[in-house]
Amino acid sequence: MSHNAHHGHRAKRILLRSGKSPYDVVPVEEALHRDVIATNAGNLIFSDATHKILETPHTEVVSNGIRTDISAAGRINEEYDAFVVPLANAFRPSFEGQLKRLTRLIGKLRIPVVVVGVGAQAGLGYNAARLKGIEPAVREFVSAVLDRSASIGVRGEFTEKYLKDLGFRDVEVIGCPSLFMYGKELAVAKREPALGAGSRIAVNGSHSAVRSQGLDRVIDRAHARYPYLRFIGQNISDARQLHWRDLSDPNGLVTAMPTHPEHPMYREDKVRVYVDPVTWIDDLRPFDFSFGSRIHGNIAALLAGTPATVLCGDSRTLELCRYFGIPHRRIDKLPEDLDPAALYEEADFGALMSGHQERFERFTAFLDRNGLDNTFTHGDGGAAYEERMRSLSFPAGIRPWNDTDLASLTSRFGWLQGRIAELAADNDRLRREVARAGKGGAALPAASVYRRARRMVGQPIRKVIRPRG
Repeated sequence: MSHNAHHGHRAKRILLRSGKSPYDVVPVEEALHRDVIATNAGNLIFSDATHKILETPHTEVVSNGIRTDISAAGRINEEYDAFVVPLANAFRPSFEGQLKRLTRLIGKLRIPVVVVGVGAQAGLGYNAARLKGIEPAVREFVSAVLDRSASIGVRGEFTEKYLKDLGFRDVEVIGCPSLFMYGKELAVAKREPALGAGSRIAVNGSHSAVRSQGLDRVIDRAHARYPYLRFIGQNISDARQLHWRDLSDPNGLVTAMPTHPEHPMYREDKVRVYVDPVTWIDDLRPFDFSFGSRIHGNIAALLAGTPATVLCGDSRTLELCRYFGIPHRRIDKLPEDLDPAALYEEADFGALMSGHQERFERFTAFLDRNGLDNTFTHGDGGAAYEERMRSLSFPAGIRPWNDTDLASLTSRFGWLQGRIAELAADNDRLRREVARAGKGGAALPAASVYRRARRMVGQPIRKVIRPRG
């Protein structure tokens, strides 16, 4: 490709759309403030996996963050050899604005653009009618991508049919990169013949599954039956509820969610949220079983070698489970008295394991066709990546803020203190700028800084100070 001619034999540089690099160790307060998980920690599982897979001795992978900066196109063309975009359920009405911005950026790029694992989101019946309104945006996005790559990689059968019905031919089902984090290795085994009261069980689920799909009853029943049950949340609002007791998000109204301070599991310290996949996967290794409606919450368990069953609530989880052979049940067809022991007993990992190598080879063939090397074929199989990850000290999973021990207060207040100092410096700088401008508009910036300070610091402070009954 002529673009690379002037680069000689230097290492290839890939720009990756991801909330953060796997090597970035971000303190919890900072991670929540910057939302490095891009609203859902599951995003980091597939972006970290993609980073690891694409990093070879001749390829450097750089994270660009999640925000789409269209003005950066010139610099991207200059500095990178490819733009790789791992996506989840991007073909959905609520993502249309972001999809359009991404299309505008891609339209300005002269380098290859490769999309790995995009999905359309519909109900369990695979009816694409609700996506009618976003068709023009999807068409423009896919056209822009296919102008810059050999094919587009989709999550499963539903998305493949959806794009083919829109007239696109170069569509390949590759699943999600997350399950290829260890290449063709994947070992999931039941360590116990059956689940009992002493079993360690992880459960996960979205706010909508808890609020309107009956998952709340399933969790309550499991909580009553299994003393070692743990709920693992994924949403940024879950994380802020655990760390700050911040209920300002609309999700704060869902009191049946175990991440809510009023929930008994919160009070019993049986809830976690992770800002790094590495700690998430490590913590799941000793568990006997994982279940729930979160696809990446259960993929994290499978990567840890822990058996998992997905309770599918929509097309995106269903098509991924069907493609990979992950044990699953439809959430709308669950018995009233569902017991995780029954899910464990019926879970069969034969198809997941026996088909994994073939799916991995299909995935790497897709990368080859799109000019991308992978560490398993062209590198050290991820050994350097794993070694570097093990040398870093990532924050532990976020726990519920139940205690008043000084250490937990100190870290939180220390961070808030730093934010206040930063905002004060900002305020001084703005005042000086206003004074220099000499136009008598001093009220405006000062007020806006005050509002910003209230927005960023006010809520946590108020929550800390408000007495808790």
